Amino acid sequence: MPVSRLPERGRVVCHGHIESITYMPADQNAAFTAIVSDPDAARSGVKPPPGSRGRLRVVWLGRRKVPGIEAGTEVRIEGMLVLSQGLPTIFNPRYEILSRQEHE
Repeated sequence: MPVSRLPERGRVVCHGHIESITYMPADQNAAFTAIVSDPDAARSGVKPPPGSRGRLRVVWLGRRKVPGIEAGTEVRIEGMLVLSQGLPTIFNPRYEILSRQEHE
């Protein structure tokens, strides 16, 4: 299921591309955050407007890095969807890397 078609809450399985990642400073609690967007949006190079339903925040609590998760990676995400700070969010999701963007 694409990110833009997710329900407001509940257990979901979706796929998309990692749009961006956020590293927490060393003096804060460990958390690794990524923004996932619809595959079509990543291919076209057009970012959805802020607050649109085409974006999903995924947060791994207690981790400073998640192997394989970087901007441009296509992923399948599974977990409980909640609304946090105005953005659909999944905490500590299961994930599967579907492909990676080639770096030149």
